[in-house]
Amino acid sequence: MSAGSMSQAVGGPGGGAALAPPRIQWRGRIGILGLIVAEISLFAVFVVAYLFYIGKSVNGPYPAEVLELPVVGTVCLLSSSLSVALGAGALKRGHVGLSGIWLLATVALGATFLAGTAKEWYRLIYSHGLTIGTNLFGTTFYPLVGLHASHVIIGLFMLGLCSVLAWAGALRPVHGERVEIVSWYWHFVDAVWVVVFTVVYVIGR
Repeated sequence: MSAGSMSQAVGGPGGGAALAPPRIQWRGRIGILGLIVAEISLFAVFVVAYLFYIGKSVNGPYPAEVLELPVVGTVCLLSSSLSVALGAGALKRGHVGLSGIWLLATVALGATFLAGTAKEWYRLIYSHGLTIGTNLFGTTFYPLVGLHASHVIIGLFMLGLCSVLAWAGALRPVHGERVEIVSWYWHFVDAVWVVVFTVVYVIGR
């Protein structure tokens, strides 16, 4: 192999974006898709349980009395799907610094959503006395929303790590495939929230 072709295989022409071997690409994509399918099955159990017990609490507080639409948090979380896609795309094109900015923006948007969830839980517990053992509403609400929040935390950890590596100069275009796989997980988290929002804050109220 000539020096020029070696340069293209490792770093791309002129040191630009490099591509991971096709085998590695598909292995990562199949792995994350398998994980997402398994997670969908898990979330489905909690969603069905919530739907089944809607309106069956014998004592309050009831959803219509205490739930408020998390508009700001929802807008932030859904907007983060765009920023993470831009971050992954920028890295694959060789723009590491720009990728770090978009990934950091994604972390900020996700953290804002998580802070809103924490504020909501504090209000429900200390202002309305709704705990996981209060009634069927609390028993199904906290596990469902909490499960999603735990996935947001996992996603923030991975995206935060990617952002730090980008700012430290350790992230390279050759890692674009891995960051894209992380972005797929984040898109899944956002899509799940659309379902949770519809079930809990629209149908459930």
